[in-house]
Amino acid sequence: MATPAILQDGSGATPAETARTRRSSLWLHILLLLVTLFSTTVVGMRYMANFRAGLSPVSSDDDVLPYAWAFAHFHDAASGLPFSLTLLTILLVHEMGHYLAARRNDIRATLPYVLPAPSLSGTAGAIIRLQSQVTSKSALLAVGALGPISGFIVAIAAGILGLKLSHVGRPLAPGLVDFHLPLLLRILVAWLHPTATRVGLIWHPVLVAAWMGALITSLNLVPAGQFDGGHVLYAYFPRAHRWFTWATIATLFWFGFTLWIGWILWACLLLLPGMRHPKINDTAPLGWKLIFLGPACLAIFLLCVTPQPYAHSGLLETLAHIKAHWK
Repeated sequence: MATPAILQDGSGATPAETARTRRSSLWLHILLLLVTLFSTTVVGMRYMANFRAGLSPVSSDDDVLPYAWAFAHFHDAASGLPFSLTLLTILLVHEMGHYLAARRNDIRATLPYVLPAPSLSGTAGAIIRLQSQVTSKSALLAVGALGPISGFIVAIAAGILGLKLSHVGRPLAPGLVDFHLPLLLRILVAWLHPTATRVGLIWHPVLVAAWMGALITSLNLVPAGQFDGGHVLYAYFPRAHRWFTWATIATLFWFGFTLWIGWILWACLLLLPGMRHPKINDTAPLGWKLIFLGPACLAIFLLCVTPQPYAHSGLLETLAHIKAHWK
């Protein structure tokens, strides 16, 4: 999700061939965006229906893949736009932060690819591809950091708006999925709805999108491999990057077994050869204007990360639940 790959473009294409490739690629960007707009809107329709009914965002098995339900309620498709447009804005602003930082540093990059997925968000996130090699640590830091920082600003605004649209109160039925709040949203809840921690909160779809945007931001800032956090770590400590990545992989597997199964997927991604960080032969110190970006990314990571985003979602607990269900 939203992780720029640093890859050397060794095609040797002529400018005319590159221009034709960009024109044909533009249609793929548009197609993926439209499909993702559809999938996120379908999910958002269900979130809005549950909000109007006073239910949790995911209150039954029908909420997991609501496509058949959405076709039967196509007349209400606009109700899914608050969720889809909020989430897509967070993703696209995140990726455009990467893209503009790359262009400012004379690094060729693709426009964002937004990826649809049959998930609770309707998307697998977004990604850009760097088409020329990064040759300085300062450029790497700028490209890696400005994406999550940009998306984080939008996530804050979405969190505030989502909380203002949400209702304080206990949902009418227990939710199938219990969302755990990151520190960012806990602070905003304490500010805007101080009684919600005791009484409960009925989530507006915009708040759900803000929660997912914060989760995606934290996933990208995991300090390892070629995730955004890995780029930032390499810019500061290139020699420690490899060992920190292995320590992170071990930690993520442990978190996956005990807290949230999704961390296992993130650990497996880091084991792929393509996630190894390319070496940058640059001994120049980081520019003083960029030094603050690392601490800013660390603060954003701590505000957005949720070791257990969903209750009862560790692998061991999931297997125990499946075993009990089949007895």
